[in-house]
Amino acid sequence: MAILYSLIARGSVVMAEFSGTTTNASTIAKQILEKIPGDSDTHVSYSQDRYIFHVKRTDGLTVLCMAEDNVGRRIPFAFLEDIHQRFVKAYGRAIHTSPAYAMNDEFSRVLSQQMDYYSNDPNADRLNRLKGEMTQVRNVMIENIDKVLDRGERLELLVDKTATLQGNTLRFRKQARRFRSTVWWRNCRLMFTLIFVLLIIIYIVLAFVCHGPLLPSCF
Repeated sequence: MAILYSLIARGSVVMAEFSGTTTNASTIAKQILEKIPGDSDTHVSYSQDRYIFHVKRTDGLTVLCMAEDNVGRRIPFAFLEDIHQRFVKAYGRAIHTSPAYAMNDEFSRVLSQQMDYYSNDPNADRLNRLKGEMTQVRNVMIENIDKVLDRGERLELLVDKTATLQGNTLRFRKQARRFRSTVWWRNCRLMFTLIFVLLIIIYIVLAFVCHGPLLPSCF
């Protein structure tokens, strides 16, 4: 799974989160929430080891996810934008007063579903390519996490590699199935074309042998 962890928060109050693997990303993410400078809307990314924490804050609502560094920025920020819209639509004004984890039971399932979609479904990236990469995402600089956390506060990021490998294996199997399906349809079309051409050749030969209009007399 390319996106391994996500949360949505008001300030430093986490209202829902989900982790697709065994990791301490939640602890580090909460540190980041407390240290993000200013109150204005922002798009920022922080790297730690081979993983990147992507953050989108709009109107006081912060959506954060942790993804593998080879995923790039377009997919994680498309995911964050999607989650932000779904959360606001689902809970409206309640997001301004809800206590910590008030929406976790319900919305963690949405986080899980969308993390899987943006990690494994090629249509997720294809759709965003058609829309064009968001301007604010192109301008996001990926900084080291030391920029927001003091070295004494920084924790070692722990990620269960087994779950990550399983996610990679699942993506490979899906890609392999799509490839086999594409090859099968291509072979079918080629076979139908050859059969059609062969039938035309047979018809032409029979028509020539039987002198054109007299073709039915050959049977």
